[in-house]
Amino acid sequence: MAKRDYYEVLGVGRDASADDIKKAYRKMAVQFHPDRNKEPGAEDKFKEISEAYDVLKDPDKKAAYDRYGHAAFQPGGAGASQYAGGAQGGSFHDPFDLFREVFGGGGGGIFEEFFGGGSPQGGSRRGADIQADLEITLPEAASGCEKEIRYRASTACKHCGGTGAEPGSGTVRCPTCGGRGRVIMQRGFFQMQQTCPTCGGTGVKIEHPCAECRGEGRVSEVRVKRVKVPAGVDTGMRLRATGDGEAGMQGAPAGDLHIFITVKEHEIFERSGDDLACDVPIKFTLAALGGSIEIPTLGGDAKNTKLKIPAGTQDGTVFRIRGRGMPNLHSGQRGDQLVRIHIEVPKKLTKDQKGKLEDFAIACGDAENPIEESWWEKAKKMF
Repeated sequence: MAKRDYYEVLGVGRDASADDIKKAYRKMAVQFHPDRNKEPGAEDKFKEISEAYDVLKDPDKKAAYDRYGHAAFQPGGAGASQYAGGAQGGSFHDPFDLFREVFGGGGGGIFEEFFGGGSPQGGSRRGADIQADLEITLPEAASGCEKEIRYRASTACKHCGGTGAEPGSGTVRCPTCGGRGRVIMQRGFFQMQQTCPTCGGTGVKIEHPCAECRGEGRVSEVRVKRVKVPAGVDTGMRLRATGDGEAGMQGAPAGDLHIFITVKEHEIFERSGDDLACDVPIKFTLAALGGSIEIPTLGGDAKNTKLKIPAGTQDGTVFRIRGRGMPNLHSGQRGDQLVRIHIEVPKKLTKDQKGKLEDFAIACGDAENPIEESWWEKAKKMF
């Protein structure tokens, strides 16, 4: 069955703001949450709106969806890349995690106000996502590269295997919360639920905490990871390494590592999307007489390319070399290289050179009329 348009699922227009999208999701999530709506199909509807919100709440995913639709997140599709935090292979967050994210769920808060805390939290907490910065050169961005990054993050404790308990020891149900992970606090007429202070919301208590990690099941260390950077990335894009973030507590799944890309400025080329631009100075004699020059390129085989300069080329003229720009991150097709011509005027002339230029100026009539007549005609109209 074909997926419905995400904007249609949430009932918002394509120009809806982030706040409007969140409000629409909140309203529908409360209506179709399985703990509240027992009608057939409610859970499927809840998952559908959560999937739509997971994409539209993220600027990068939303941009990919606006451009390619559902194909952006299909394996082999136009947007099936790990760039910019895209949904890899169509995988989305757990809809219940999304709900807790929006409603402040997890040990008390609006989630329990709506549904009375019917689902015990239990279990260990997933590790946090972390970020790292990676700087690459423009040629590396053009061809793709493999880089090594170093970052500090928690990892599973080797002594206890990530369980948080000394070898041979185990866990028991938390005596404070009875394994629910939450406790109820009575304040006058009001009851409030909060994370259990004894077990931290896990619902269990370690009999004999690990001496190395003190019961957390993880320790901090410096990690080294090799990252494959796809050709065509640009500054501000993000790569995601699943499971390379902070280790979860007491054996819970690890978070993800988000790698933010910065492409260093190049001495010659300026980037504009998939196109590259460069300024090339030429002698005024070449501009007048015409000829050809070699232009350095970054795209393709990155060799020099001959560029024909027509006679009478003016300062500021832009030539376009097809297919010598940056590769597109999705299609791999390269943009163009734009060459801006700047005509150099000699600052020092020999006596002989100066004499010949004076003869040339007389022959062209430039000695009497050094300014273009058409310009004077425009200037006269102003007065």
